[in-house]
Amino acid sequence: MAIATPPGFGAVGILRLSGSSVREIALAVIGRVPEPRQALLAWFRDKNGAALDQGLALFFPAPNSFTGEDVLEFQGHGGPLLLDLLLRRLLELGARPARPGEFSERAFLNGKLDLAQAEAVADLIASGTETSARLAGRTLNGDLSRRISALVEEMIRLRTYIEAKLDFPDEEIDDRADGIIMRDIDSLLERLEAIHSSARQGYLVREGIRVVIAGPPNVGKSSLLNALTGSEAAIVTPIPGTTRDLLHQEIQIDGLPLHITDTAGLRHAPDLVEREGIRRARDQIASADAILWIIDDSHGNDEPEPHPQRLGLPMNAHLILIRNKIDLSGRPPGLTRLPDHLEIALSALDGTGLNTLRTALKEIAGYRESTEGTFLARRRHLDALHKAQIAIQQARAMLKGKGAAEFIAEELRLAHRALGEITGEFTPDDLLERIFSSFCIGK
Repeated sequence: MAIATPPGFGAVGILRLSGSSVREIALAVIGRVPEPRQALLAWFRDKNGAALDQGLALFFPAPNSFTGEDVLEFQGHGGPLLLDLLLRRLLELGARPARPGEFSERAFLNGKLDLAQAEAVADLIASGTETSARLAGRTLNGDLSRRISALVEEMIRLRTYIEAKLDFPDEEIDDRADGIIMRDIDSLLERLEAIHSSARQGYLVREGIRVVIAGPPNVGKSSLLNALTGSEAAIVTPIPGTTRDLLHQEIQIDGLPLHITDTAGLRHAPDLVEREGIRRARDQIASADAILWIIDDSHGNDEPEPHPQRLGLPMNAHLILIRNKIDLSGRPPGLTRLPDHLEIALSALDGTGLNTLRTALKEIAGYRESTEGTFLARRRHLDALHKAQIAIQQARAMLKGKGAAEFIAEELRLAHRALGEITGEFTPDDLLERIFSSFCIGK
């Protein structure tokens, strides 16, 4: 059992119960078992028969419930004390508190949802953008699972043929040409790449990218943060070293979440507090997906040109040099593509060139605005798809090199297992525990 509504005061408070003792508890609390899927107005009573609250009781008998078990919901008034009194009453009757995500875990274990759909429940609740909510809804509806299942069916068919030849070498089995088997493997790889591409987009929508604004003091880093967020999130002054701690903000650009961090100006600082801010800034730079390195364009050629290695920037991060304050320098806004970074001229003060920066951030993330055929995905989905791709590519190379059928069959088995990890067909118990422990209590 668990309280299924957020903490605090509200119009309605819901307490959810699932398991084999639901009917007995219903009799003890409201005096009867409600008709299936029909709201019953009832008094919720303590062990002495005194009323605790009045509300609705909803009963969903197994197997036609979210968890696949008998489920009962008490929908009473949304006062924390009232819910606590009802919670204590159910504890007296032998119920126990649910673990985080236990209702969804039971739904998975009872075959009501596969693992990808169960994860989509949590993602739908946690959605921070309209796009992520829509894509989570698609995953919950089974879009990802159906595409994975179609791949698995094709893989099983191919495995069955190869393994039959291994198990019954003397039988007359249709000896398909290697070219036809190669065609089937190529088809698997093509479809797997399409799913992987959709998953990468779904992962971007779910996780976004980490963007760090960095550079020397007084070049307009905090002004750029304010311009991107459309608010006075950071204090802006002409005094060098104003920003000393990290300032985190989250925005979205056409559905792409950006986790932006404004950092202390990088310089040799005598002040102990500012030096700590600079150390934290470098830590953020080291883990960034994209770095906006700001220089003051009104200083002409006084600002050094950036280079990832010279600046100590991570080599796998995307660097965008921002030539800020073009309202003072007179430089026209625009984007220049250089071998190791992009260069954008803009004014954080009046907003000139900001749209160019937004477009560049979407481009370096590999994000496309169209979500046609996309579903919300997690890192583990991408990892499983990648493992499946590697295994099938190995099988293809072995077939091309006239390798032993045993090794080809083994690679296809590994690919099958990797895809099964997505839907939960093959999932270690510790992974299940880690997944469902991240859910909210009551779901």
